[in-house]
Amino acid sequence: MAVAHGVPALAEPVIPVRRRWIGLLFAANLGLWMAFFTPVQIVLPEQVEALVSHDKELWLSLVTGVGAVVAVIVNPLAGALSDRARPRFRGKAYGRRHLFTLSGILASAIALLGLSEANNLLAVTLWWALAQVGLNVMLATLTAAVPDRVPVSQRGLVSGWIGMPQALGLVMGAILVTAVVTTIAPGYLLLTIGLLVLAIPFALFTPDDALGPAPVAKIRWKLDLKGNPDFAWAWGTRFLVQMGNALGTLYLLYFLSDDVHYPDPDTGLLYMILIYTVGMILTAMIGGYISDRIGRRKIFVIWSGILIAIAATLLAIWPTWTVSLVAALLFGAGYGVYLAVDTALITQVLPAAADRAKDLGVINIATALPQVLGPALAAPIVTYLGGYPSLFGLTAAVTVAGAVAVVRIRSVR
Repeated sequence: MAVAHGVPALAEPVIPVRRRWIGLLFAANLGLWMAFFTPVQIVLPEQVEALVSHDKELWLSLVTGVGAVVAVIVNPLAGALSDRARPRFRGKAYGRRHLFTLSGILASAIALLGLSEANNLLAVTLWWALAQVGLNVMLATLTAAVPDRVPVSQRGLVSGWIGMPQALGLVMGAILVTAVVTTIAPGYLLLTIGLLVLAIPFALFTPDDALGPAPVAKIRWKLDLKGNPDFAWAWGTRFLVQMGNALGTLYLLYFLSDDVHYPDPDTGLLYMILIYTVGMILTAMIGGYISDRIGRRKIFVIWSGILIAIAATLLAIWPTWTVSLVAALLFGAGYGVYLAVDTALITQVLPAAADRAKDLGVINIATALPQVLGPALAAPIVTYLGGYPSLFGLTAAVTVAGAVAVVRIRSVR
């Protein structure tokens, strides 16, 4: 790796990463997203519904909303601390990221086990908040691995590999909690085991450059968005598309039950997730690879947003089982391209090498904040303002707005 500013850890990567490194990062992200999305989509809705007899949507939005607030705070904070960390043991300096990753894994595992024993809404809320602490510490450091070690010419491909686990993790988690086991407590236990087995090897067996003794500027908590307009537009793009994702996916289990009237909503959701994942796998790798080859990012983001909007519009107009499956495929195809290419694009507009994890943590707020605002918007829309057609219509509009916003980014094609 070339040396920048006299600090190897802050160098712009020039040596392509190998398959083993990509595979271990893929596995770590798979464990992370399995532990993140499976509770949100399946286990938490079932747990909340078992604890309350009415207003399940509002209570679920409260639980997930509190967790998202925690995520908004923890992600950039953990990123900033890992940017400046200089861990030492017996006089030997160690890398700045992996210690945080391991700590996040441990906190997440403890929280998931706590959720397995939670028997009231307060306990569920508090344990899920702790889970968000651990998962977002992991997310901050795993996300930073891409600009830390991957050359720009390889980032679309690598981003496709690490974006795919967002869907695949939910599929694997869904299989574990609906097919392997059918009750809540064993489901959380299996998610915990999966997280530990998949995520720990990356932190133990991949390089992690130490920051070293060279002086590095102090943490800048205030972002100069006027001086970094491309970073600001990248944040806005991510926020709007993720808001559309939050609006469109939070209540899918209830949508299948209450609007589609599918006889077995849990199994129906699993089918949708499987088809969604197929669409995502088909496009994430191809989209990232082509984007690297032609050196263009924005056009892929635009078309991915349009494809997601088409899927949401179908659900708004024709709430049938067949249309739900078609929409799941389109949604996955659009989101696969989006995750691969937008992630690569964002790493190219970061303001400073010394603040990679912190700035990516700020970007990750654009992913977490919709988890707060999404439920707050979705619950009254479903309950009082037109139901699921209005919700999916808003999903389409917000997603298109995010796709169009990427045009304002000037430093990336």
